[in-house]
Amino acid sequence: MEDFAALIDALIYTRSRNEKLRLIAEYLRTTADPDRGWALAALTDGMDFPAVKSSTIRTIMKERIDPVLWSLSRDFVGDTAETASLLWETGQIGASGDVEAPPSVSEAVAILSAMTRKTAPVELPALLDRLDAPGRFALLKLATGAMRIGVSSRLGKVAFAQSFDVPVEDVEEYWHGLSPPYEELFAWAADGEAPPDIANLPTFRPFMLAHPLEETAVDMADYAAEWKWDGIRVQLVHAGGETRVYSRSGDDISATFPEMLGALTIPAVLDGELLVRGNVQGGEAGPGKQGGAASFNALQQRLGRKTVSKKMLSESPAFVRLYDALLIEGEDVRTLPWEERRKKLESFVPRLPASHFDISNIVKADDFEALAEIREGTRDDAIEGLMLKRRDSAYIAGRKTGLWYKWKRDPLLIDCVLMYAQRGSGKRSSFFSDYTFGCWNGDPDAGAELLPVGKAYSGFTDEELKKLDKHVRSKTVNRFGPVRETDKSLVFEVAFDSVHESKRHKSGLAMRFPRIHRVRWDKPVHEADRIEALKSLIRD
Repeated sequence: MEDFAALIDALIYTRSRNEKLRLIAEYLRTTADPDRGWALAALTDGMDFPAVKSSTIRTIMKERIDPVLWSLSRDFVGDTAETASLLWETGQIGASGDVEAPPSVSEAVAILSAMTRKTAPVELPALLDRLDAPGRFALLKLATGAMRIGVSSRLGKVAFAQSFDVPVEDVEEYWHGLSPPYEELFAWAADGEAPPDIANLPTFRPFMLAHPLEETAVDMADYAAEWKWDGIRVQLVHAGGETRVYSRSGDDISATFPEMLGALTIPAVLDGELLVRGNVQGGEAGPGKQGGAASFNALQQRLGRKTVSKKMLSESPAFVRLYDALLIEGEDVRTLPWEERRKKLESFVPRLPASHFDISNIVKADDFEALAEIREGTRDDAIEGLMLKRRDSAYIAGRKTGLWYKWKRDPLLIDCVLMYAQRGSGKRSSFFSDYTFGCWNGDPDAGAELLPVGKAYSGFTDEELKKLDKHVRSKTVNRFGPVRETDKSLVFEVAFDSVHESKRHKSGLAMRFPRIHRVRWDKPVHEADRIEALKSLIRD
């Protein structure tokens, strides 16, 4: 655990991506099984110990120190694990008179796994007593599964590949068929043994990704265009008699969309967009567009649910609009050109239930200028923009230049007033970086009030963040726990993809993917937009 704690500490204070890769790779090379496997799982996918949650830690700490001191300290530090690790008393003396040795990562995992909600308040403190502050911090991060140390799942896998000089695409492909501590993966990469056998397992394959299309036009003789649908990119896999649905990051989301599991019964790996049915059950919904898909707001009601009610299955049934195929009936088609894969997919789709599958239409355009006109004329809630795919491109994992492009529609913009702010997490825990903003519900000069319409924590530079943090601290007029209310003196130009009616918010509106486009230090707040302006952007 001491080496793992040192790794976590080093990663927190390292901004360089290459240095993070080096640190993780060195740890994986020099640490024995199964410790390195458990550590890798913690850094990438996170680990779930049901008995230990943030609330468990808070309860334990409030029994050991004054609750007010704990709350003030937690609010100042901004991270539960860090606060607890610093406030905890040093290791206690065991029955033999000696301080118990720190646990290994494997021992810590075994103890955490065996804990129950009833035993955790006793067993977790005993484990923390064996560690110093960095060790306690690493243990609590491990236990809660919320690392937030600037290491993504992808970065951990790249570090593994670099550590043992193996292709990261192979690491990704084997990864999802295995479980921590990944001993088969280490045996293959580090010891030269045979690759893990995943042939009959419904495992995830890495997606092919696209680069944003900037100002460069492309030759439509070399590229095909199709709509970029506003759902969630998924991969459906049927192998070994089982079907699984995976998200873009490789998470198994089958339980959230159970209706898809019985829909694919033919061995295949398919790439598409998961959507929910809208009011139009097929046919055309505008020039060149497919119908049947509701907005992302409708899909969002189902995301993240462990169980789905019969009512939700009936009112918001899921389906997949297919983009591509990786494997069809045992044939790996990833090396074929896109045009050939498309023909195979078109032949395959009629064998699937139309209630659960269709295929994304090709957008016809004689040249790039004509395609640009089509894109500009599209403002459908179920469409994000266009995809451009090189006709001769193989299906290559990752983001390769020149093969696929995503050409998102321009965002909607509206001027809002900053109302509330809250501290961020991780590296932003010392800054007020989460902002709630609102629009006027009438004429501000006639006594109208501001109603919250959204919240954002991205879109500004580090320098702007420092200035915004200073503004919040100097303009605070009220406090509600960790939330600060500011005076209504600052305007944000907010970018967002769409807006929908919502019963959950006082304004009756909810934005899709709001972010700060510009900080309008120069704009008077009475010139910010009104609720009616936002409502006018709703598309049925």
